[in-house]
Parts: sequence; structure tokens; C-alpha cells
Amino acid sequence: MVWNPQRLDPDRHRRRLEVLAALANAKALRERAGSVRRVGRLVVPRRRVVG
Repeated sequence: MVWNPQRLDPDRHRRRLEVLAALANAKALRERAGSVRRVGRLVVPRRRVVG
């Protein structure tokens, strides 16, 4: 099947951009949460040794 690049209507284009922005935001939040968990795993054992 050949993709035919057609101009999207303005409402569809706006909704598409909103969905893509929401996906990018969700990805950034997941990456941030993952890095926080990694740091937490490194910090917690040190607190036990020190405390």
C-alpha cells in the first residue's frame, strides 16, 4: 500500500499534535520516574549503613 501524503484537516491535525504531545509527556514522566527509582535504590542502602 502506497502512502498518499494528503493535507489533514485542521481539527484532525490539531488533535494529532495533542496526542503526540501527550505521548511525549508520558514518556518523559516514565523516564523521570525510572531515574528517581534508580537513585532511590542507591540512596536507601547508604541510609541504613549511616543511620
